[in-house]
Amino acid sequence: MFSTDDSAAPSLSDEALISAMAQRHDGATVAFVRRFQRRVYGLARSIVNDPGAAEEISQEALVKAWRHAPTFDPRRASAERWVLTITRNLAIDHLRRRRAEPRDPVEFLNLVAVSSDLTFDERVEHGDLRTRLQAALLDLPEEQRRAVVLSSLHGRTAAEISDIEGIPLGTSKTRIRNGLLKLRDHPLLQRTPE
Repeated sequence: MFSTDDSAAPSLSDEALISAMAQRHDGATVAFVRRFQRRVYGLARSIVNDPGAAEEISQEALVKAWRHAPTFDPRRASAERWVLTITRNLAIDHLRRRRAEPRDPVEFLNLVAVSSDLTFDERVEHGDLRTRLQAALLDLPEEQRRAVVLSSLHGRTAAEISDIEGIPLGTSKTRIRNGLLKLRDHPLLQRTPE
């Protein structure tokens, strides 16, 4: 049985921690927070690009995970994916509520932080992909680039983009779709055989 002062809590599997957390064992909750707090904060920060807001989102995400631990189903998602999905949804909700002024789409790419949990090789690969994506985005017509970045990186809906850009909803949807299709087929973003 799990006890609140159990020193084995940090060595438990993610699923076991959530199960104990669902039973409101303080030690499991502390271990869960310590295990995921950096990843949760890193994801929130990369989405909202505001350290203060990222802290609030992280705290809210971990509290929400604690509150909903009894409903966690490991058959539907891993613990990490579950808590990061909670974080992502809260961060996107924050962006939607914030209604920030539209920025230059390329500026959004510069806001994407590389996770500190990545290995050196993964960081190099991520940086290379970001550079190639930035170059591919610059090849898009300005209106498609703005629509793609606002929808994909800023979490805006086609209707919100329509309002921001002052264009009909159908035009907004077309710009997003055409921009994504061009990016999908862009030579810089094609996978190379290993």
